[in-house]
Amino acid sequence: MPTFPTLRPRRLRRSAPLRRLVRETHLDPGQLVLPVFVRSGDAESRQPVASMPGVAQTSVDEMLRDAAAAVEAGVGGILLFGIPTAKDAVGSEAWDEVGAVQQSARALKREFPELVVITDVCMCEYTDHGHCGVLTPSGAVDNDGTLALLARVAVSHAAAGADIVAPSDMMDGRVRAVREALDGAGYTDTPILSYAAKYASAYYGPFRDAAESTPRSGDRRGYQMDPANGDEALREVTLDIEEGADAVMVKPAGPYLDIVHRVKATTGYPVAAYQVSGEYAMICAAAERGWLDRDRVMMESLTGIRRAGADVIVTYFATAAARLLDGGWGGGD
Repeated sequence: MPTFPTLRPRRLRRSAPLRRLVRETHLDPGQLVLPVFVRSGDAESRQPVASMPGVAQTSVDEMLRDAAAAVEAGVGGILLFGIPTAKDAVGSEAWDEVGAVQQSARALKREFPELVVITDVCMCEYTDHGHCGVLTPSGAVDNDGTLALLARVAVSHAAAGADIVAPSDMMDGRVRAVREALDGAGYTDTPILSYAAKYASAYYGPFRDAAESTPRSGDRRGYQMDPANGDEALREVTLDIEEGADAVMVKPAGPYLDIVHRVKATTGYPVAAYQVSGEYAMICAAAERGWLDRDRVMMESLTGIRRAGADVIVTYFATAAARLLDGGWGGGD
């Protein structure tokens, strides 16, 4: 192999056109998914989330305005989270045909049929106790008792027009339950994007403000993954694929790029990575203080997630990043 001075790697870095020519990792707006938080009920409602600058809980009509901006920028999809009008012990509004997610899915497919609509399938936003499943009399999460409810939610989303359903609860066996329910209801073509490796992360704090889903007691470490475990993530992913998942997700993204890479290299399946609320909020906060260049750090972080192996990136920066890419962003050149 040639050595210095014959080989000078800097030769291919000395101008923006050269750097773009040999760039290995490319971001495309169509690979980005924008998460949104939607309330049913009042029209023209927008309630900013204090811990997530630029993010708000919205009514369905306001969500459509955000979707229009995302579509114009070339964003590939939207991930819907619903905020119920009322909560109960079993999260019954999660499968209400006029619930926020169901209304939003129908509206999106009517207004923007080309946009991929993904729906979050979980109970935490809808239960009065804030956990991702129903509880036993002792207060523990009832894994098996939750499966039928998750399946019911997924079918209601598919019936409303969701292109993909995404169970995020981390109950064992949920993918099989959802697949069997979808197939039994005639939605054999509806894919499942499983939150297969979802960690019990401290980076979720701002999301819980946005989704109003903080547990009233205890935490989620009994069903979400230990941040110290990597091999376990591969076991979780393998189980979900065997149960019928069409694509898998790693969440969070930035602190778990090794997991993103291992999942992609091991399975070859489509892999999504979720750049979560805490990752987003930290970049925004540092940029507001003048400590970081927001656009450059935003794009560098997304490129790193893509380079690790993610095919799809769920990010609150989706519209902003897509606009930069559409405008010819050259990696900071």
